[in-house]
Amino acid sequence: MTQPVIVAVDDAPAALAQVEAELTKRYGTDYEIVARRSPEAALVVLRQLREAERPVALVLADLWMTPTSGIEVLGLAGGLHPTARRGLLVDWVDVTRSKRQLVEAWAMGQIDCTIRKPAGARDEQFHHVVTELLREWTKAHGDGRPVVQVVGEPWSPRCHEVKDLLTRYGISFKSYALDSPEGRAVLEAAGADAASCPVLALADGRVLVNPTNRQAADAFGANLDQVDGEFDLAVVGAGPAGLAVAVYAASEGLRTLVVEREAIGGQAGTTSRIRNYLGFPRGVSGSDLAVRAYEQAWYFGASFRLLREALVLRPGVPCHTLSLAEGEEVQARAVVVATGVAYRRLGPPSLERLVGRGVFYGPAVGEAPSMASQSVFVVGAGNSAGQAAVHLARYASRVTMLVRGDSLAAGMSDYLVTEIRGTRNIEVRFGTEAVGGTGEHRLEQVVVRDRRRGMEETLPAAGLFVLIGGEPRTQWLPPQIRRCPRGYVLTGADVAEAVPHGDPVSCAHWSPGTLPLETSVPGIFAAGDVRHRSVKRVASAAGEGAMVVALVHEHLARADRALVTPS
Repeated sequence: MTQPVIVAVDDAPAALAQVEAELTKRYGTDYEIVARRSPEAALVVLRQLREAERPVALVLADLWMTPTSGIEVLGLAGGLHPTARRGLLVDWVDVTRSKRQLVEAWAMGQIDCTIRKPAGARDEQFHHVVTELLREWTKAHGDGRPVVQVVGEPWSPRCHEVKDLLTRYGISFKSYALDSPEGRAVLEAAGADAASCPVLALADGRVLVNPTNRQAADAFGANLDQVDGEFDLAVVGAGPAGLAVAVYAASEGLRTLVVEREAIGGQAGTTSRIRNYLGFPRGVSGSDLAVRAYEQAWYFGASFRLLREALVLRPGVPCHTLSLAEGEEVQARAVVVATGVAYRRLGPPSLERLVGRGVFYGPAVGEAPSMASQSVFVVGAGNSAGQAAVHLARYASRVTMLVRGDSLAAGMSDYLVTEIRGTRNIEVRFGTEAVGGTGEHRLEQVVVRDRRRGMEETLPAAGLFVLIGGEPRTQWLPPQIRRCPRGYVLTGADVAEAVPHGDPVSCAHWSPGTLPLETSVPGIFAAGDVRHRSVKRVASAAGEGAMVVALVHEHLARADRALVTPS
């Protein structure tokens, strides 16, 4: 494999020598280190590497260079090598005296982060940032030895589903087409044929032939925990809210089980980069955040049932009962519903027919490299749509956002609006919607309607990524758990306002002592996006997950007191 390149530029010779020495000692075996003393020389190298189709993993540039600043160099580097990570080299004093320039460069997407120059040998803070940037690049490019090799039809919906699942669980993989030399070699070694695809060849020699999602999860050891006996708490959903519940409940000694029908992280787990999450100044991908939270909860002792759907919830005293797919039943003294929302569908049959074959609900992060040098569309105007557009812009030649309204500001964070405006290959078309699509085996064209003029046009498209909000996953809940007209779960004071006097179904289990995140059934709580009036943010969902654990403790204490109090 061609060795990836790290390019460093600084017009101060001593500083450049220090950076080059540190890079060479740590990364010289696996990367080619190229150092240049002028912006012009560095840009010449970057153009040559592009012409030679050499992969550039990282570009580091000093802030104060003449006549071209480091910010300008990194901005131009992004155009030449869109997937390269870009770090701005600064001194301690630069951070304070250049705040305005640094904030603007970050907001406009010209840099990924600032890196303080190494103060000497073994500057671990410098290497920590560099290693993180290289890890992100390597993960995005699938370099290194993968855990799984996937062979299948490139535009098969099932193949897309498998790859999306692996991406969301943070499992490294390489994907090969059936007719590629690599794909044929994997199939031959596995003793499988094309009719059996997708085929997953694991690094330890195991082969999964067209596995179900559950079989794939079990193969990676996701469901080894025992679920017999009674739990203190059962959590339905492993998005940010559910994972936060698991971390805090398990760390406080509650016997906790988490049930998740799809992948950990929920919709947030599909996000390429969350840049405004507390404590991650360089941003964090949704899958990384979810995997870290899962590991954290696991180490505290939480049990998991992944790729298992909760079918029925039967309220009871002293325990509630959860019936899972394939006949499992779970008893828990308290339950937290954190099932989040499902992506809202567009509807046109011509687009639904192509789901998984160019039409994707959600950002489908793993599909972005296959969109290289092609035109793609993103439908939506929220943060998820904005993050998807920025991520796709690293690969696609053009990203067109289709927005029904007249502005991005109403539903999108300001930093994302600014970054989209500053990204040269993103176009935003207001007052438009996707109403159809064409293609025999995959999406080839999308039909776009101008809502104001009622005119339609058909445009070439390699991909259509739909992020137009969600609908709560609450249809499986019993009628005793009250919901608003849109299906979101009512909690706390909203329950008190919504429960009509004398309605036996609504009032059967409700009492005036309902806790803030408690539903109309004592001991059953809701947290995150599934809850009525929740703030649709990752941090808010995680905060509710932490908060609800204290309320669970209060409920359990009440229940214990009721058991010992004479009637």
